[in-house]
Amino acid sequence: MLTGAGAGASLVAVTPAPAAAQQSADTLQQVRNRGELRIGTPPGEPWFFKDQRSGEWKGIGWGAGVALAEELGVKPVAVETTWGTAVAGLQAGQFDVLFAMDATPQRALAVDFPVQPMFYYALGILARDGLAAKSWSDLDKPDVRIGVVLGTSPDRELTVRLTNAKLERFPNIDEVGAAFVSGRVDAVSLFHPALVMLRSRVKRGTVLLPDPIRAASTSAGVRRDVDKSWRDWVGIAIQSLYESGRIQKIYEEFLAFRGIDPKDAPALVREQWSRT
Repeated sequence: MLTGAGAGASLVAVTPAPAAAQQSADTLQQVRNRGELRIGTPPGEPWFFKDQRSGEWKGIGWGAGVALAEELGVKPVAVETTWGTAVAGLQAGQFDVLFAMDATPQRALAVDFPVQPMFYYALGILARDGLAAKSWSDLDKPDVRIGVVLGTSPDRELTVRLTNAKLERFPNIDEVGAAFVSGRVDAVSLFHPALVMLRSRVKRGTVLLPDPIRAASTSAGVRRDVDKSWRDWVGIAIQSLYESGRIQKIYEEFLAFRGIDPKDAPALVREQWSRT
């Protein structure tokens, strides 16, 4: 996702696609002719996870790709990439789509995004036992220490929102997690899918979404073609995954695979957040 949804997001140079590089071929027809949907798979839970024992890919992004391949009657094929090279990979036609990629103004200069959201995530906290956090104001106290990853969206958001709480900044998720385990911070703030994975590693605390909920959506990146049939179809398809509840099911299946009770994790469907 690479916008602070999980760890500290590195800044990636994006080169706008020149007109000559914008493929005139219909990607949708190419996928059908090839009989394969090539899915970019940058490692990072819960979006993409490669099981080293079986070699199989799992995760929300991979599951969405499998679902779209089923709709098209083609085979899903993983093309390994990184978040740092994903935009260039799309531009070069190395893969057809990358799911769970946030649409940003810089990326939109180079690749296309459907207008429909794939799912939503919210800014939340992993709170120590006994810490009251029904609202953000509950946390805005001088004796509350909150760990964030330096330079991420949560860091910027809470710097403005919480003027009394003590923010402790760390270079990455591993270090902020270690601070939580050692008791150096009372809570960790990240976007909630990353918090769920952190909770599974540290085996303590509760993932909460304080009011008012700060929500953001993610999408899918596709190569910029002159013909927009592929972009538009992907948008309709991911909207169907969201509205049917299948994207939530894919998420819950991955959590169960990683030994996490889905009941302990806020949903990706924002309409369900009031029930968490």
